[in-house]
Parts: sequence; structure tokens; C-alpha cells
Amino acid sequence: MSETRHALTVGDGITISYSVFNGTDPAVVILHGLAGSSREFTPTARALSPRKVILIDQRGHGLSTRVPADTSRTAFVGDVVRVIEAESSQPVDLVGHSMGAHTAMLVAAAHPALVRRLVLLEGNEGNGSAEDHAALGDYFLSWEVPFSSRENARESLGDGPLAQAWVADLEEREDGLYPRFDADVLVRTISVVAVPRWMEWESITAPTLAVYADGGMFTENQKAEFVGRGRNVTRADLTEASHDAHLDAFEQWITVLRGFLTAT
Repeated sequence: MSETRHALTVGDGITISYSVFNGTDPAVVILHGLAGSSREFTPTARALSPRKVILIDQRGHGLSTRVPADTSRTAFVGDVVRVIEAESSQPVDLVGHSMGAHTAMLVAAAHPALVRRLVLLEGNEGNGSAEDHAALGDYFLSWEVPFSSRENARESLGDGPLAQAWVADLEEREDGLYPRFDADVLVRTISVVAVPRWMEWESITAPTLAVYADGGMFTENQKAEFVGRGRNVTRADLTEASHDAHLDAFEQWITVLRGFLTAT
């Protein structure tokens, strides 16, 4: 399964970087979460062979423009639409994790003709407080960068699955290793992700799979309300899994994902 890297310049001069894993249509497009990158989903892409898979670095993340001026939901949606239109002549299966799930939801609502099936891993209509966002920003600002080595980064960030993903994705510069995101951009981004978008969610008619982890970030009431207010939603629950279940419950994740994407 060969992988090629692409870059697309969108209307506000932002560069969106993405990888294409060659395969059969319809393509599967995958969107990572906040402070992540497309690299996290490389194992997922390979596990979906022989399907064509497109992994997008959303603006402010990965190899895409690090500090975009526009971090609105409209901008994120527009980036995904541009990539889909550039890489596929038919509707795609759109998959998103956390913030990426929110982006995927809004793409499916605004551009239903582009989305065949929708998969949301640990996503919902939007929530969170200003205090939560400030604490998140403080956490990322607390990183003592640059890290002198990946071992130094592991000692600082820990060796859990998410920390391992961060360490693997660090950018090498002359003076050390840096994260592929800016803390202030993350706070601006998540502040608008938090605004509830029930109208958009309730308008989606594409078959949708909502995937939750038992150790994730949502309460049972939140999960039940979100699924209950959707039009065409199936729920799957992963056990002994975190919010980043694609990393720490990979086999369960792939099983439910494959099953949904291949259902007739």
C-alpha cells in the first residue's frame, strides 16, 4: 500500500498537507483530533487496505500551516472539502476523532453530497468551558521545549499511547525537538469547537457510526443524548479504552470501523 504526500493551498493562503494511501474507491478520509496529526492514523490507513485512504493534517497541526489566522469551524470544513474535491470524484467515507469528529460532522451537514458514511470517534455536538480551554493551553505551554532528544521528551511527557504519538511526531530543528502545533492556536481552535452544533448534527442523513470508549471524555448521558438526536446513527462502545482509542484499543477500533465501512 503506497503512500504519497500532497500539499494544497487554500483560499486564505494556508497550506494543507495530507497523505494518500493508494487503493480502491470510495476513499476513506480521516481527521485527527486537537494537538494530533495525520501520523496517528497511519496504522488505521494500512489496516483498511485495499481501500484508498486520505489522512489530513488539519490547519494548525502536523505539516500544515502551523499558525493560521483563521481557526473558525468554517475554515476547517472548507479545508476538508477542498481535499475531498481534489482527490475523489465520488462521495467518501469520512472519519474523525475528537475535534476531527466535530469537523467531520460539520462537513457532512454542510456538504451531504460529499459524504457516503460518517464515523465519529469520541466526538459530539461540542462542549467545554473557557476554564477547560485555558487549562489545556497552560498544559501545552508548560512543555519545556525544545526537547534535547526523544528520550528527553518521553521522560517529560510520559510513555502512554498519546504521549508516544506526540514524541514520534516532534519536529527536528537545529536547537532541538518541537511539537507540531502552537498552544495559542489550539486554544483558539477548541474554543469554537465547544459551541454546541445541534442543528447541524440533527440534519445529517448519512449512515453514521458513533464510537465511544469506556474511559473516554463523555458521560453516559452525553453519549445517549447525542446518539438519540441523530437521524441514522449506530453506536459502538470500546472497552478498556481511552479518548484516544485508535491508539490504545486499536484492534477493537479497526474491527468496528471495518465492519461499518463494509456494511451493505
